[in-house]
Amino acid sequence: MNTKLTIDDIADQREYERERDDYRSGIIALKKLRRVSGGPIITFVFENRDPIRFQIQEMARVEKLLTDEAIQVELDTYNPLIPAAGELSATMFIEMVTDEEQRHWKPLLIGVLDCMWLRIGSGEDALMVKAEIEEAHAEMLTRDVPPSVNYVRFRIGDDTAIRAFETGPVELRVEHPNYNESTVLSEATVAELLRDLRAESGI
Repeated sequence: MNTKLTIDDIADQREYERERDDYRSGIIALKKLRRVSGGPIITFVFENRDPIRFQIQEMARVEKLLTDEAIQVELDTYNPLIPAAGELSATMFIEMVTDEEQRHWKPLLIGVLDCMWLRIGSGEDALMVKAEIEEAHAEMLTRDVPPSVNYVRFRIGDDTAIRAFETGPVELRVEHPNYNESTVLSEATVAELLRDLRAESGI
């Protein structure tokens, strides 16, 4: 099940070092399936229990977090990104590498966080699911120039909507006056994200 992580799920540093190489390889392969382009400077990485556990393990490794209390802080921070059944959760990156790109894009992207959708199915019967900003993240936003890292959730809904997601097509859309992009999810990505929607276990 795609349940929240607990202290018992996080290996101590010696144990993690023994598993890290194989675990990291698995997460890299998993993230390739879960990464979806949102155009030239936007990328979505759909999260679930597995990459979130990896994130916490790596944070603990780099920052040498050795106590349960320190690990719990990370769990409290990242557990909200693990989706419940019927939901998808994603980290949305705005990737502006150069100063010139930042000067060009930042004023143009005001309001982009309110313009992200999943379109499920085709024709008049297509279901449009709007991205919602994660509650804790939303409290830090000014709704002016968006930060480079954002956390969003798509509430797909009931079994009928999930079956429509499985049948497809599924299209990720950014519909902003200054940035209008769409990407059809691959069959492999749809199959992977169905695990989240059905709250199935991962790697």
